[in-house]
Amino acid sequence: MDVTISELLELFLQSPLVTWVKTFGPFGSEKEDNLTMYMDLVDGIFLNKIMLQIDPRPTNQRINKHVNNDVNLRIQNLTILVRSIKTYYQFNHLLGPHSPGYNQVLASF
Repeated sequence: MDVTISELLELFLQSPLVTWVKTFGPFGSEKEDNLTMYMDLVDGIFLNKIMLQIDPRPTNQRINKHVNNDVNLRIQNLTILVRSIKTYYQFNHLLGPHSPGYNQVLASF
């Protein structure tokens, strides 16, 4: 049973994860092909916008808004996303309001 790339993209774009991502707003138009929609998702721009909605605390990192299929810019955007997720997790789950030292960490932000 051979599965083509376009079939895999179609399955991915219909996955629960992508369905959840779409609840934050459109990242591609219905007229775009699956590859273009996939690239719009993995360039990191839209995912960083979602993370900003989840954790609106300002960061000093700027997202590259014009990736234009540049792998290095895409990696930079995704690196910023991973850092934001780590910071959010550490701040909200490891250093929650009931842990020792929470007030000191909160004061540093």
